[in-house]
Amino acid sequence: MSDPKEQLLDAALMHVPFDGWSEVTFKVAIEDSAVEGTVARAVCPRGAVDLAVAYHHRGDAQMLAALKDEDLKNMRFRDRIARAVQLRLEVTGDKEIVRRGTTLFALPQYAPDGAKLVWGTCDRIWEALGDSSEDFNWYTKRATLSGVYTSTVLFWLGDTSDGHEATWAFLD
Repeated sequence: MSDPKEQLLDAALMHVPFDGWSEVTFKVAIEDSAVEGTVARAVCPRGAVDLAVAYHHRGDAQMLAALKDEDLKNMRFRDRIARAVQLRLEVTGDKEIVRRGTTLFALPQYAPDGAKLVWGTCDRIWEALGDSSEDFNWYTKRATLSGVYTSTVLFWLGDTSDGHEATWAFLD
């Protein structure tokens, strides 16, 4: 038996570019996935907001899997971090889905969720790259990377260059 949240998320993704991470998207995802409505509400009590969170976590997991296949040993540490951010954006997929998530998590009631997701992504990057700090540096590394990551995402959303070359230059 597959995870009902994953089923809902897969069903929702085709609707998000048009209807956003909304109640309309959530209801259509329930219909398209054939997940029972009570089960859907149990695994996603906030509806599409919980699906948007799941989508972000899925991207983090895909980034970590892609990082395992990378040979980063001979790279400077800043280049390892840049590569991790680049991989995170490459596995993200549809820019419109991300744009809709960005606008959702910019709303005051969901801004704490958005900040937590960004922090989590940056923490996963640092952990994957072997960060072992336990002092004040633990916080400053993640806070600094959060600023780099969010500004790069916003730049990427508007980038129309071939292969996102402008974004990678911005990140560099």
